[in-house]
Amino acid sequence: MGTTLTRAHRLLCAAVAGSLMFLAAGCSNDTRKEPPDVYVTGDKLCGGRAVTKDAAKALQVITGDTRFAASGKHSTVADAAEELTEKATYRNYELGDICRIYPDVSTNELRIRWELMSSAPKGPSSQRFTTLPMGEDAGVTHDMAYVTFACGHKDQPDSSPDYISAWAEATVRTRPEGDERPLKNAYATLAHSFALALAKELNCDDNGGLKPEPALIPAT
Repeated sequence: MGTTLTRAHRLLCAAVAGSLMFLAAGCSNDTRKEPPDVYVTGDKLCGGRAVTKDAAKALQVITGDTRFAASGKHSTVADAAEELTEKATYRNYELGDICRIYPDVSTNELRIRWELMSSAPKGPSSQRFTTLPMGEDAGVTHDMAYVTFACGHKDQPDSSPDYISAWAEATVRTRPEGDERPLKNAYATLAHSFALALAKELNCDDNGGLKPEPALIPAT
């Protein structure tokens, strides 16, 4: 990325996505106006392969549903990696969407997005987050989580890595009653699943330092 990532293709919508990240789902097909014709299980969302079995279970914990509206054609980790590659050329702070997740019954819709930074993170920006020992930095609350990893490449050892975060967050945030740990674990598992999928898609050295399984015990 920047000097570390090379890919053959570019997203057609990359030029306009930056200014729309917080207003819509970029150029994805995820914005629902009518009930979807196709529902899928969690592991088929966002292009498939992005949601592990554990992350699919986490989605059920978060939403209470096991069926979700099929993701838009370009709402995939592969498309996000394309856009990340394009954005990384400028080595600025950038944001983008991976996909939106719409449960069948629940109104707890989820936004999965990426964040690109040219320097190492300095830790959570808010005391709301519980820090987790994953990648370069990771944090979780009862309604969102992020996992940050460093993306470099063995064939370009002299280039500095880029730092990428995968976020999983509720679009409507409400504080649950009772124990928040199941929700925190679920959000952290989901964010880790997308972070690892992005690291693999971008061919980051050592998968960005991410382990195959999420670390859910808070860092001390």
